Amino acid sequence: MTTPPVRHRRTYAAASIAGLLVFGSVAGTTPAGAETPETPGATAQGWTERTLRGLTLEQKVGQLFVADVWGKSATEVHPGNREKYGVGTAAEVVKRYQVGGVIYFNHGGTDNVDGPAQVAGLSNGLQRAALGSGARLPLIISIDQEGGRVTRIAEPATEYPSAMALGAGRGAADARAAAAISGAELRAMGIAQNFAPVADVNSNPLNPIIGSRSFSADPALASELVAAQVEGLQDAGPRTRTVSAAAKHFPGHGDAATDSHTGLPVIDRTEAEWRAVDLPPFLAAIDAGADVIMTAHITMPALDPSGTPATLSEPIMNGLLRGELGYDGVVVTDSLQMQGVREMHSDAEIPVLALEAGVDQMLMPPDLDVAINGVLDAVRGGRLSEDRIDESVRRILRLKFERGIVAKPMVNERAVGRTVGTAEHLARIQEITDRTTTVLRDDANLLPITGGPGEVLVTGWNRPTYPGYPAEPVDALAREIGPSATALPTGGDPEETAVEDASGAAARSDLVIVLTNNLRANPGQRALLERLLATGKPVVAVSVQEPYDPGVVDAPTWVATYDWRSVTMASLAKVLFGETRPQGKLPVDVPAGDDPGTVLYPFGHGLTW
Repeated sequence: MTTPPVRHRRTYAAASIAGLLVFGSVAGTTPAGAETPETPGATAQGWTERTLRGLTLEQKVGQLFVADVWGKSATEVHPGNREKYGVGTAAEVVKRYQVGGVIYFNHGGTDNVDGPAQVAGLSNGLQRAALGSGARLPLIISIDQEGGRVTRIAEPATEYPSAMALGAGRGAADARAAAAISGAELRAMGIAQNFAPVADVNSNPLNPIIGSRSFSADPALASELVAAQVEGLQDAGPRTRTVSAAAKHFPGHGDAATDSHTGLPVIDRTEAEWRAVDLPPFLAAIDAGADVIMTAHITMPALDPSGTPATLSEPIMNGLLRGELGYDGVVVTDSLQMQGVREMHSDAEIPVLALEAGVDQMLMPPDLDVAINGVLDAVRGGRLSEDRIDESVRRILRLKFERGIVAKPMVNERAVGRTVGTAEHLARIQEITDRTTTVLRDDANLLPITGGPGEVLVTGWNRPTYPGYPAEPVDALAREIGPSATALPTGGDPEETAVEDASGAAARSDLVIVLTNNLRANPGQRALLERLLATGKPVVAVSVQEPYDPGVVDAPTWVATYDWRSVTMASLAKVLFGETRPQGKLPVDVPAGDDPGTVLYPFGHGLTW
């Protein structure tokens, strides 16, 4: 094992650890005449400067944008591409705009994901299109693969527990290992940038968008696990290629009470509170060598009293992130399609303001023509200098070189199965997830369930149409329990008839396990749990996303899992039936009802046996 180099906030230094994956080379995938990491004497600076000098202004501006493209192959004609770009295929989008990157979504978005081998083929097809365009530069292909509910590529790839589940497990080594497996699998599919980890501290239990995507409400625990995941995603042996980590959402989305997809959150922290609560995980990410920091579409008057969204705020981006924190890596916006950044400015103005603020990459503009022309007009009119464009392009090119995308933009499609969803990866992630289940209360002395439970009813929350997830969690848990279990999912907010059916089934059962998700916002779920408790049958209530449901309905037995992927339901079944003991500890405070000042289950709480 080689000795890791010293990391600096102004560098992309990445530690060298035992490699996870060696990629086969593909003939003809390196741009002709390009200096690569394998060229004797090659340096990131030398290649970057030579490449930059050969680009036109239009090609430079194209490198600043990350586009969403539709379809499962580069040559598939898809109506989404026609509607947004006026061309049929993703390859045509890449060639027409010469963008620096693309981002993948699954069936609920741009329909890019069908399976690991297919994703690898899509990546190779898009890279061929990029290398065949005028700029002849490979793409940074990115994705949001956080784990838990934000999982774009699901089984047969390896599924991962949520960040908050890892926070409950308390293991930096586990967080690092999960991220390393994720990085290896993503890169095997041609993806070199993961918009993870979430560095937000979920200090507001009512946060509508972060929640279990955050490791913890405790800045120290969040910082430790953010750093571990940055290292896991990015660190590799000398002949491996992993992915760039992107810590998000700076300067911190954890105290938001509004979803920035639909509005502009205002964070009313003092600067001292921000420095104590929100800043530490971002400092940890920077010190760990994070390639990328993603911005937040929020306002924080204590840091910028103008009310400008942080993404467009020069005091926050250039003043704090670039200046005070010394960060010289790539800064990427959150999606420019989100309402939080569009409330105050036009789609042509937003990328110009972002560049003025200190941002480099613009993610998913709603109208790419408008966005690109807005930047070009600003340069030609003298508002932005070409030197300012060069500054961001230089960072993006350097990232492509140092992350190995220039040397090997293509992946071996035939070798995907040797890395993605392997038995070794699945077993390791299951072992990690088994340490995350948290038992909050068992006044009824139901757990562990031993001696044969009789007829078990598994009911409650499910989301059968969730993109990329082929099974409902209710069904998944019932399968883990075995033939004694009956699955009766009732949906996100069940009607009275569904509640009646479930309570009737409970009366005929010996044990009831009910899954909940956001009881506060779903009266049908509350009615279901209360009706099940009223049957007098033993009831185990399980909060399967945020762990705050136990503060809403008083059930004698409460368990928290922090997400509902198949791997998590397997861990839950092991704990419930005594195959493993619960080890998870709350990574947040769980308040009583809607009163955050009254803590019912404190940080660190968790029963075991």
